[in-house]
Amino acid sequence: MIRITDILEEGQKYLSRKDLEMIEKAYIFSASVHHGQLRLSGEPYLIHPLEVAGMLVEMRLDVATLITCLLHDTVEDTLATLEQIEEAFGKDVAFLVDGLTKISKITFGDQMERQAENFRKMILAMSSDIRILLVKLTDRLHNMRTLDFQPADRQIFIAQETLEVYAPLAARLGINWIKDELEDLSLKYIHPGGYYELMERVNKKEEERNRYVEEVRNIIHKQVESFGLKGDVRGRAKHFYSIFKKMHEQRINFDEVYDLTAFRIILDSDEERKCYEVLSIIHALWKPVHGRFKDYMAMPKANNYRSLHTTVIGPYGERVEIQIRTKEMDEWAEKGIAAHWRYKEGKAFSTEDEDQINKLRELLDMQGEHKDAREFMKNLKLALYPDEVYVFTPKGDVKSFPKGATPIDFAYSIHTDVGNQCIGAKVNRTIVPLKYKLRNGDTVAVMTQAGHYPSKDWLKYAVTTRAVSKIKQWIKTEEREKSIAFGRDILEKELKRHHLKFSQLVKANEFSAILEESSLPTVNDMLALIGYGKLSARHVAHQLLHEEEEEEKRGILDRVKDRFKKARSDAGISITGIDNVMVRFAKCCSPLPGDDIVGCVTRGRGITVHLSSCPRIREMDPERIIAAQWNVDQQQTFSVGIRVTCSDKKGLLSELSNVIYSLGINTTYVNVDATPGNYAICNFQLDIKDLKQLNLVVSELNKLKSVSSVERMKEPFHGSGKNRMHETIDIRH
Repeated sequence: MIRITDILEEGQKYLSRKDLEMIEKAYIFSASVHHGQLRLSGEPYLIHPLEVAGMLVEMRLDVATLITCLLHDTVEDTLATLEQIEEAFGKDVAFLVDGLTKISKITFGDQMERQAENFRKMILAMSSDIRILLVKLTDRLHNMRTLDFQPADRQIFIAQETLEVYAPLAARLGINWIKDELEDLSLKYIHPGGYYELMERVNKKEEERNRYVEEVRNIIHKQVESFGLKGDVRGRAKHFYSIFKKMHEQRINFDEVYDLTAFRIILDSDEERKCYEVLSIIHALWKPVHGRFKDYMAMPKANNYRSLHTTVIGPYGERVEIQIRTKEMDEWAEKGIAAHWRYKEGKAFSTEDEDQINKLRELLDMQGEHKDAREFMKNLKLALYPDEVYVFTPKGDVKSFPKGATPIDFAYSIHTDVGNQCIGAKVNRTIVPLKYKLRNGDTVAVMTQAGHYPSKDWLKYAVTTRAVSKIKQWIKTEEREKSIAFGRDILEKELKRHHLKFSQLVKANEFSAILEESSLPTVNDMLALIGYGKLSARHVAHQLLHEEEEEEKRGILDRVKDRFKKARSDAGISITGIDNVMVRFAKCCSPLPGDDIVGCVTRGRGITVHLSSCPRIREMDPERIIAAQWNVDQQQTFSVGIRVTCSDKKGLLSELSNVIYSLGINTTYVNVDATPGNYAICNFQLDIKDLKQLNLVVSELNKLKSVSSVERMKEPFHGSGKNRMHETIDIRH
């Protein structure tokens, strides 16, 4: 178990006395706020931050990072605040602790969504300061070392997450010792049977392997020194996961894995040419295996790893893997980005490491496009597992791509527009199809054409996250524009059925409630959903109509005034609180000046005037009924129908017409129907000034002996009265 004295002792090798005092102060602070807290193992919680700090002090990280290791869980798990940390340890430490706290604070119901959001946050945080990821990786490594105390289901989930994301992230940063241990520990929980079987088999051969390693190491050392070259030769067994992976991928058993041991030659000289000299010495000593030579010096890996790799047939016919590198290359191979760590004048990372950070930032390119958690995680894993191919641009620059990459990936790596307009490519001066898989050493030139755009088929051939993301982005944009146009067309037709216009509704901001309810930012988003078939145009139209009714119920009569404002009507009606509004008379009751009337707010037709006694009024929403008064010019007349029931006799129509004419009333239409029983029904359409005049003509007609009743008709008529249904009101009294 590590102690604070161990950390301080290691820190003395490169930190100042003041730095060590701040680390000790952080330890005391952490111990006080974590006091009484225990891990699942039963150990004091403080052991965890100490172990994390112990790993990073061996990597010679700066004092702010080491203090952050000791404090990284304080804000999340104790009552300590960022303000306290900033006051005691400065803004730099507070920033790092805050970054780590934000990663851990996210809570979602869905496990996949939570995992995706965690990695989004982590990558964003490390883009600001890579130290956040270094602490997070070592934090995860110690948690993996103590995973035995977690429930079985949590063990598998954490191990799978570690294998799929954290180990590749460590590889991306070039920290191979963390990557190897994370992979081995993940294997232990995901495939415990395979892990323990490998452990048993490797241990059985340990003594035999150690003898072989020593023998080969001595041969290499003597041979290299004989040519005047100095360096260190090391032999090591491959870690379990790499053996397990090889057995699984090649479908072989343990006894068929021949290169269980790898040798590393680390030269004292920084001259790269001497690495090639050593390579020629090894190849002269033992026969190289065809296709197993890799020059990562001329073409470094994506994480800037540089070395020469070769496999030879060594003593006793055994395959031996040999790596050749300088001390500087070896330091990078083990410590990665941490090997070049500098933190001066507030700069989070050196210029030479900027490329690595940019590559990691590219993982977020798809963030806006892949809101779905599963899609994001799929692309994240794709980006973290590059089995690389190295190709040249026409100018001789080297570009690396995942295995299986095509000219499409190459084109998008240059620029989005180059990718979108790509029509083909020349590889080694020969035209190839876009689905051609790039090979090591290819020289690639892209052919473009203005106005050319990506195809959905390209998604079958693109493998880089950047290319896939950009193609999907273009396709979605193109499909969205088509869907918006299609959606608008559908909605306009639906609105037209309800006498509404789309353009007027947009200007009046009528869609705001629907957008808010559906969490849509713009009208175009709504139209796109309609075009995609995910939102019904009928539903939108009905929502608008419902909103209008609700506003009418709330008595917003100004809305009615604005919508139906026209030139002043000659209807002779005054509506309380509203001027210049379109007015019409209900056919169900044909009101006349002098009648008690009310107005009814209608949609698209202004105010409809009814008799206050009209049966239809009782069926309407009371909130839509408004006060109305007559305000007529004496010269104005209104069309009213009356029905006269009388005895059928000669000269009847002339008798009735004379009475009406004598009162100065104009008749616009007459219809007479005979009925069984020697009765006649006479329907008159009259131009009446007001209720008083109507009552007068009714009274005069009732004085005739042949007349049995006079009734005011429900509505004006324009033809034969046969088979016409009338709702009548007796107004004789």
